[in-house]
Amino acid sequence: MSTYKKEVGTAVQNNAGDYTGAVEGQLWYNSTAGSFQFRSVAATSSWATGNNFNSPGSSGRGNGTQGTQDASLAVGGFKDTGGTPEYFGGTESYDGTTWTTETDLNTARAFTGTFGLNTATIASGGNDGTSNLAIVESWNGTAWTEVNDLNTARNALTAAGIATAGVVFGGSPTTGATEQWNGTSWTEVNDLNSARYALGGAGTSTDALAFGGSPEPAGVALTESWNNTSWTEVNDLNSARVYIGGMGPSTSAGFAFGGLTGATRLALTEEYNGSSWSEQADMNTARWDLGGGGSSSAGVAYGGNAASKTQATEEWTAAGAPTTETITTS
Repeated sequence: MSTYKKEVGTAVQNNAGDYTGAVEGQLWYNSTAGSFQFRSVAATSSWATGNNFNSPGSSGRGNGTQGTQDASLAVGGFKDTGGTPEYFGGTESYDGTTWTTETDLNTARAFTGTFGLNTATIASGGNDGTSNLAIVESWNGTAWTEVNDLNTARNALTAAGIATAGVVFGGSPTTGATEQWNGTSWTEVNDLNSARYALGGAGTSTDALAFGGSPEPAGVALTESWNNTSWTEVNDLNSARVYIGGMGPSTSAGFAFGGLTGATRLALTEEYNGSSWSEQADMNTARWDLGGGGSSSAGVAYGGNAASKTQATEEWTAAGAPTTETITTS
């Protein structure tokens, strides 16, 4: 009788959670999820619909590079209540399958500049429904703690980096202000060449990308690259837009998705290769004012404003990138 070990040469491995060391074609048992899983490789680049997060439909959930496809964090936002938008501090973590409700921000707000990983994140600025904020909070995987404020209060800013070394830029009221975070305090550095808000971002504190953004309603296609000293204009996006999502580990691997131009919600996706932008497969749900994390090979997008504010989650997988599939048995 043929067995998996006989055909493949090894027994099925038992692993508590996703087995990141699995190779293409490998099967293992996820003892945490109680299911068999399989590593496959995507034939084409695409967005796949994932599980919704728990908060009622919301947007403004933090713009920046927080987390990866399998470990992301949605921060704050505002939600539909049938009347005046309710600003809230809700925090949820994503493990690649399920959203888990975590401890709220100390200050409820939307439109923060958020950067880091799901276990260590910085949420900066934002708006509480009344005023723009300079408040900054640090997430340690369990709770939020207030740390040193931004020098410039603002909302609809974006960010890049990790919790110990980040950069925030742009924001409303319209500004090009850029500040670097060293894990303790903020330092003002050179401004963007084009002041704007509701822009997308990617990269690190020393190697970042800023793209799209205001003025409304059409948005812009402008893209700028940060080298730890100054911003330089580079090739534009193919499609101008505002309230755009962004992710990516560096200026050579930026990723832009969704957004708004005029009254049109966009599903457009573009990838930056360090020189120019190229169009990729569209999102399944056109929306703006959304959050995201990950990279141009494996990312996640969530929330935003579609026909109404949404809890929808989508996962991006580039062609040739490994994916984990769960095998159901009956």
